[in-house]
Amino acid sequence: MLNVIEYGTSGALPTLLIVHGLYGSARNWGAIARRMADSRRVVSVDMRNHGDSFRADSQTYPDMAGDLAEVIRWIGGPVDVVGHSMGGKASMQLALTEGALVNRLVVADIAPVAYGHSQAHLAQAMRDLDLTGLTLRSDADARLSARVKDASVRAFLLQSLDLKQQPPRWRLNLDVLERDMDLITGWPGTEGRYDGPVLFLSGAASDYVKSDDRARIKALFPNARMAKIPGAGHWLHAEKPREFEAALRAFLT
Repeated sequence: MLNVIEYGTSGALPTLLIVHGLYGSARNWGAIARRMADSRRVVSVDMRNHGDSFRADSQTYPDMAGDLAEVIRWIGGPVDVVGHSMGGKASMQLALTEGALVNRLVVADIAPVAYGHSQAHLAQAMRDLDLTGLTLRSDADARLSARVKDASVRAFLLQSLDLKQQPPRWRLNLDVLERDMDLITGWPGTEGRYDGPVLFLSGAASDYVKSDDRARIKALFPNARMAKIPGAGHWLHAEKPREFEAALRAFLT
């Protein structure tokens, strides 16, 4: 089963399952998970080929949704689910195929469509990084800056570099993630319908969810609502954590 980190205790509100995006981990969501755990149990997962979860030879959305279903059956469902980017697509796939396991769904800055961009260059940059003698994250950042210019992206990626190991290692299966990038940025074309409450929460400065996507969203999720966080980009939960938390609380309660 996927590696999980649990916060809080069960109460009147359903358990909240947090599903991170590509190159992320459960630990990236620690601050929001701890704050949301003041009133409910929160379970954050490492997706397959990420963090401390198992390494697998595929990164398809049916596989990822199956992993999430297994976790929910273990913790007891139905649960509220929040998924970001790749995790948002996996959560949508879960709702469309195992809807009885999902109470409410929050999809963070992603739509059920295929995207033309690729994040394979980041996998290549991480794999090519010289890890020899690294003990400080600042030194790793300096080396990675030659390939990844955006400091915030470097900071995000380096959260998955385990410097306690010697030699250091990435807590990511970079080979499979790069190979299956077209599947990750794509969408399996899953049909069906999830009639439960859904919030598509986007960053106002992001272009991941377009007005043209609304018809497709409504066809699959007829009770979907749309909202945007002003000033936030794709990593809206990291850029505007308090606003993101407030939106979660308002929708999930």
